[in-house]
Amino acid sequence: AVAILREQGVNGQTELAAAFDRAGFDAFDVHMSDLSSGRRSLAQFAGFAAGGGFSYGDVLGGGAGWAKSILFHARLRDDFARFFDRADTFAAGICNGCQMMGNLRGLIPGAGHWPLFVRNASEQFEARLVSVEITPTKSLFLQGMEGSRIPVVLAHGEGLAQFDDAAALAAAQPHVAMRFVDSHGHATERYPFNPNGSPQGITGITTADGRFTILMPHPERVWRSVQMSWHPRGWGDASPWLRMFRNARVALD
Repeated sequence: AVAILREQGVNGQTELAAAFDRAGFDAFDVHMSDLSSGRRSLAQFAGFAAGGGFSYGDVLGGGAGWAKSILFHARLRDDFARFFDRADTFAAGICNGCQMMGNLRGLIPGAGHWPLFVRNASEQFEARLVSVEITPTKSLFLQGMEGSRIPVVLAHGEGLAQFDDAAALAAAQPHVAMRFVDSHGHATERYPFNPNGSPQGITGITTADGRFTILMPHPERVWRSVQMSWHPRGWGDASPWLRMFRNARVALD
């Protein structure tokens, strides 16, 4: 079973639930108030997905308010810490969920190299179709997809990956799972191919063991070919992004 986490202002839960459901999961709608009240616990789930939106209106920074609601709440902090410490769990953070999990990196084993996500270099909200390349990592979500260059939608105002320093950026390299690429397939910092200005085109990163992965684009919005504004002929109903969710299901077997 996978928990699809919701918080005030989050709006990507339906697409995430549909993608995990198609991949063979039992997907459960879990609001943060369910966890904080004790009605639910992450101990009940093999994994969770934190989706996109604007938790708390992003007034504390993208995803930061959501993270603080966990870090400063004893029950939630303990629940998440125990979940991350288990050896049989996985999680994905997408867009606002990516920002939230970036702020939880202190609780996540093997995530010390993760960046925080700050205001786009363009200083505006960006919503467009871009191309990304999947790079080789241990991410359980992206196994067998390495080297693929795939169109994907994104929509965020705070997606610039900000590393603590040059050493942190260097330490992150083996765990960078996804980069923006230009029309020649090269990793890029050039706008609009890289819409937020992240260094080296970095827009997805995983932990050392690959169980927890965060990314800014929205694969859950385009796991069906008909959801793409463009796709090659012959793709069939499922786009390549459905494999990301199927990979998670295979990893449980």
